[in-house]
Amino acid sequence: MKSPITTHVLDTATGRPAAGCPITLSRGDEVLASGITNADGRIADLLAPGTLTPGLYCMTFDTAAYFAASGTAAFYPVVPVHFEITATDEHYHVPLLLSPYGYSTYRGS
Repeated sequence: MKSPITTHVLDTATGRPAAGCPITLSRGDEVLASGITNADGRIADLLAPGTLTPGLYCMTFDTAAYFAASGTAAFYPVVPVHFEITATDEHYHVPLLLSPYGYSTYRGS
């Protein structure tokens, strides 16, 4: 089984995966997981299978750390993405398209 929540970060300015981007997953004030995107810009193991509960979640992308590693100035130091889990039997993929001066997200598959 796979993690019920995954992510993929793409750097649209370079056209490459955003490797080395720290991410934290929280629910309310509780940090549930953290990780750093791999060479493909992904984190596929944030939560253990069967541990998902309904509620409001936040995936926080530390874009300042990611851009600092390449010496790139950026406008958004942190990108918090809030989303709601209603069905615990579904998979939730939260991609982030990132550039130094903008970002976009959506529910992926």
